[in-house]
Amino acid sequence: MTISAVLLATGAILCLGLLEHGRTVRKEEEMERIAELPVKMESCLIDEESGETVIKAWADEIPESDDEYFYLFALRPYEEGIGNNKTYLMGERKGKEIEFCLKTGVFDKFVVGVKDGGSYREVSAPHYITNPGAMAVFTSNGEKPSGKKGLLIDPDKLMSEELDELGIKHAAYNIPVSRILGHLEEDEYSAIHYTYNGNEYVFNGRVMAEYDLIFRTLTEKGIEITAIILNDVSLDYPWLIHPLAREGIGKPPYYAFNGSDETGAEYLAAIGTFLTERYSGRMNGRGVVANWVIGNEINARKEWNYMKHVDLELYVREYVRAFRIFYNGVKSVNKACGVYISLDNQWNRINVLTQSYRGKDVLDEFNRQIKAEGNIDWGLAIHPYNKPLTRVDTWGSSIYVKDRVDTPVVSMANIRVVTEYMEQEEFLTEDGEVRSIIISELGYTSSKGEEEQAQAIVYAYRMAEGNPHIDSIIFSRQTDAREEVERLRLYQGLNRADGSHKYAYEVFRDMDGEGMVR
Repeated sequence: MTISAVLLATGAILCLGLLEHGRTVRKEEEMERIAELPVKMESCLIDEESGETVIKAWADEIPESDDEYFYLFALRPYEEGIGNNKTYLMGERKGKEIEFCLKTGVFDKFVVGVKDGGSYREVSAPHYITNPGAMAVFTSNGEKPSGKKGLLIDPDKLMSEELDELGIKHAAYNIPVSRILGHLEEDEYSAIHYTYNGNEYVFNGRVMAEYDLIFRTLTEKGIEITAIILNDVSLDYPWLIHPLAREGIGKPPYYAFNGSDETGAEYLAAIGTFLTERYSGRMNGRGVVANWVIGNEINARKEWNYMKHVDLELYVREYVRAFRIFYNGVKSVNKACGVYISLDNQWNRINVLTQSYRGKDVLDEFNRQIKAEGNIDWGLAIHPYNKPLTRVDTWGSSIYVKDRVDTPVVSMANIRVVTEYMEQEEFLTEDGEVRSIIISELGYTSSKGEEEQAQAIVYAYRMAEGNPHIDSIIFSRQTDAREEVERLRLYQGLNRADGSHKYAYEVFRDMDGEGMVR
């Protein structure tokens, strides 16, 4: 290594250390500030009978102010405080126990304030509605699949016999937002005009018809669908990309969602509700999406969720802001849907060159921020690929994969590190349950031999099958992807690019059968 390279690496490490120190100080200061606020939010729930939002709080002490009232304010997801122009929703006489009941929307967060010197100041931390599903028209996605075996499907083989023959129970499919928004005037398909919150949004009729066919076919086959919402570049909708990510437009494939301003937040809410309305209920004739993954591999900042490098707290805060909008949009339509954060395999490892984040750190901070503003039933979608991606023998020794919580990488050999970590009390749902965990993407290349690929697939499936906290394992992919072959030399399909079956095809088909050797 040259002297300049050493200096560059050392500087990057020192920079990361300073950011880590600054992040810790800011987090501690914010936690201290919130702890010192006299009013503590207890719950913010929609009453299923009346439809009213019931907000309960309690006061450690009664703060001094201009009058004898507590005031309730609603903030939009992108707003950080009451400010000077906010009008309160209602007031209640001061007391140790505080309760407000009123009709509200599902996207606001609520804060209690007092009048002080003629203006208002917050005396509580903000809190979101945590049961948006109480408003939902749809409460079931039908019977859950009997197995965990899943596949990233090839749309060109949708109408073939392969899906039935392979016996898959779960399927994943990507929805880049640029594909579904807007509509060419000359297109023979009709544009879809969707009104949400008083604003009209236009969705691409041709593309939505494509998704309708795919999701309807999968639903009719009894396959549970996981859809991944991806924020790629759309020149006509630049406000969907977070302001801190716009400097990188044109470099990575996907970007951080923008929930930081009114236009971005309204679009995210509209997209989430539109998609969930369209793909809920078996009578709609378009299919049912049971799970929604928001973004891809969030800790891989530079590669898959681009935002310029900032401290972890800010990075996660902006993702949480967008995630909560999608979550409340989805759940307010279909209570039964799962909504997931996506992480890659870099559990306790930072790539200094790309300045990514540790998956474990992102998960910790995500959970902390969600709980601070109202705990919800989020799930984890993880991608425990081998490192390097070309490695097939998952069961072999590795300097990256360890059976302990500080392991640099998680693969299927030590996936229980993640599921056991999620068993901790601070990660449980409000009902005391371990959150839903899905392996939403995982693949092994056949470049070192087709039998070796098949062995790796069976090994991964057995590890998932034997883990009670993993709900599904979705393999990548049905057919080799030409771009993966050309760019990464990865041949992860059960089929070759020409459509012919590999050795792994029949092994995959039979691996969940009673006669399969274990």
